[in-house]
Amino acid sequence: QVQLVESGGGLVQAGGSLRLSCAPSERTITLVGMGWFRRAPGKDREFLAGINWTGSTFYADSVKGRFTISRDTAKNTVYLQMNSLKPEDTAVYYCAEGAETYGYIGGREASYGYWGQGTQVTVSL
Repeated sequence: QVQLVESGGGLVQAGGSLRLSCAPSERTITLVGMGWFRRAPGKDREFLAGINWTGSTFYADSVKGRFTISRDTAKNTVYLQMNSLKPEDTAVYYCAEGAETYGYIGGREASYGYWGQGTQVTVSL
């Protein structure tokens, strides 16, 4: 069973930073795209950033310039570095793994086949 292990959430003050990590349990990240989403209270899940198996990255406009997705192929881990955090960034953050090996992912949830359990990020004033 494919599992995604997320870590790095927590409580941070506005203006602070956090780094989330996600490691797939089976496929290597050089073969599959990975993405980050979040769900704020009372809102739909929202795409944030993605990194294709080629290493190319793309972002939602809402986080471009503040959030950075990256990967460490030696550790088979994908990261989401979040800077200049705002209270409106408070949400449960999800890691997602592309549905297809060598497939290209995008901002739509349909591109992803596997999801992490989510990690809470809370940004206080």
